[in-house]
Amino acid sequence: MTKVNIKQEESLSIKFSHQLSVADQRTLDLYFYLPTEMGISADTLNEEEYYHANIIGRRSYFSDALHLPLVQSRFVSLNKRTLEEFRLYLNLFAYQFAVAIETDAKQVRQLTEPEEFYPALLELSERARQLLKKFRRNEPEQDKWQSYFGHADNYLSWFCEQQLLKTLSTRPRSAEFADVKDQVVQYCRKENNYRELERKYNSQRTREDANRISNKMLLLRRLIQQGVVLKEDLKVLGVGLKKFVTGLATGLVMIVVSALIIKAQGFFSGLTLSLIMALSVIYAFREIFKEDIRNAMWRLIQRGRPRWSRTLTDTSTKKPVARQLIWLEFLRPKDIPNAVSLIMKHRHRQNKVESEVLHYRIQSKVNTKEFAAGYTQFQEQVVFSLIPFARHLERGKAKIYSEQDGKVSNESVERRYQVNLVVALKDGKQSVEYARYKITMNRSSIVELTESRLPDELNAV
Repeated sequence: MTKVNIKQEESLSIKFSHQLSVADQRTLDLYFYLPTEMGISADTLNEEEYYHANIIGRRSYFSDALHLPLVQSRFVSLNKRTLEEFRLYLNLFAYQFAVAIETDAKQVRQLTEPEEFYPALLELSERARQLLKKFRRNEPEQDKWQSYFGHADNYLSWFCEQQLLKTLSTRPRSAEFADVKDQVVQYCRKENNYRELERKYNSQRTREDANRISNKMLLLRRLIQQGVVLKEDLKVLGVGLKKFVTGLATGLVMIVVSALIIKAQGFFSGLTLSLIMALSVIYAFREIFKEDIRNAMWRLIQRGRPRWSRTLTDTSTKKPVARQLIWLEFLRPKDIPNAVSLIMKHRHRQNKVESEVLHYRIQSKVNTKEFAAGYTQFQEQVVFSLIPFARHLERGKAKIYSEQDGKVSNESVERRYQVNLVVALKDGKQSVEYARYKITMNRSSIVELTESRLPDELNAV
């Protein structure tokens, strides 16, 4: 497994994920090369707005056995464990099980050919069935532990059913695989009967109201996240500095305005209409240029500085686990590292186009103390939405003409753009490792995400 995994998440989003261990210090850089013809730059895309609205992260304790019966190794000798330990291990398995099923279901939904879709769907259904079976095999006998197990069992059963039904709703039509569809539907019905008839987890009133069942399952998911998902405290950096820059810009503008007012008073004798008009013009220009000067000064001072800091805290122990610094800005050509420029020069000649570079950096420092409850790693998953990029793209208007037997026909073609993504990873004092991806996209979706070769002199992630 590579240190950083990058893949398509939804139709217009990509996700990177990586794991961090105790005492790790890691810097991860992502350079998005956006062709100039896309029309995306610092003038059309606000970095701060993009960060808050279109970059979504999730950080939680992690085990690399997502698809294995982790519960068997975690629930052995239950009588020797405390209630809190049981709950933490239960939550870890339930949360990672849900994340794994959700991830696999998204991958299945991206398949468009029936020959690929239906076998993958059947495999997903069987994987969910096997994991739930092994999970229930270790049901505790103690009454005080039953409620925690019941909450997790109820949620996982419902969540697996929902993911399978959602995937079925997007299936490509094919009569050849009707038996696969029937098998998956039968399994979903079986899970529904298990919850409602055998275990009676949800009342009839809750089952019959979509809002009630949805809100209840949301609450159960929050319960199983307890002690697994890390609490995030995000702070904006440079607030005081920004206030200082605002005051300095206002002061500089007022110096110029005051000088112009004094000159205007000397030029016009007494309070005349001409003087009033001149003062009005001066103050109007003050309001116009004050904002521009402040923005220019702030961008100059802020360049290269981290924008945000994040503290990750264990929700059970209330102890800080890691601290992160985050950068997001458009880079000037001279600010791009030489190795990244070398990677981009390695492209084919026809792909070398003018680009704007959007740089995202996340610098993580994990505490040297051990994690809670014997955890050894936590995972960070960050999803980048490319919808703001797609809004700037042109619709395909061109047509391709062809002739056959004297008849001329045409076919509309879509406009595609290629975004290059360069990843740079540095662990502690080790040398930097790189990777390059090509993201081919149009206005509606990511058409292809592929990894490209690097120059031989650079280390690959």
